[in-house]
Amino acid sequence: MEFGSWVALATVFMLGAMSPGPSLAVVLRNAMSGGRIQGVATGIGHGIGFGIYAFLAAFGIATALSLNENTEVVLKWGGTAILVWLGIKFLRHAMADQAGDGPMDEHEASGRTGFIQGFLIALFNPKILAWMLALYAPFIEADFGMGTLLGMGVLGMAIDGTWYVTVATLLTSGDGVERLRSKAHLIDGAMGLLMFIFAALLLGGWL
Repeated sequence: MEFGSWVALATVFMLGAMSPGPSLAVVLRNAMSGGRIQGVATGIGHGIGFGIYAFLAAFGIATALSLNENTEVVLKWGGTAILVWLGIKFLRHAMADQAGDGPMDEHEASGRTGFIQGFLIALFNPKILAWMLALYAPFIEADFGMGTLLGMGVLGMAIDGTWYVTVATLLTSGDGVERLRSKAHLIDGAMGLLMFIFAALLLGGWL
């Protein structure tokens, strides 16, 4: 890929990591109940899981593109529909003025537990799959080599892991948790609008 495409892909990864969802809920919960060590471990585990997911998704999409020329059309329309669905979901959350993604329950503090939870939520978070199908797919071509596909996975791992480790670190400093949760509805609203913008760009062929 060209340098500009890598920058655009990095931006997509950053937006995906920053959007509220189950992953953020797990990091929030673990940082609040288990402290900085468990929160950071959760972020690292999530980054590794996301990196594996990113590579497998890129490999699968590239293979599908090489086998069927209609795959691109299916991904385009399917991605647009997913983005519209995500946009509606985010805006509903914003209008409901929700403070968070889920309950924060108490559990035993453990770096290993945090790592495992972060890793698993990255692999089983449906929002990540939807995001990849909608915005990740347009960057992938059928003739991409294994090095490029691995690079995509490593890039996703680095950005995602860095974001959640940073979030966990900030949350365990001062009143970071309260500030973030108080702005959750604003983040949801902004992400909802972005989903509709991205849907229009994807449908228009600009993504």
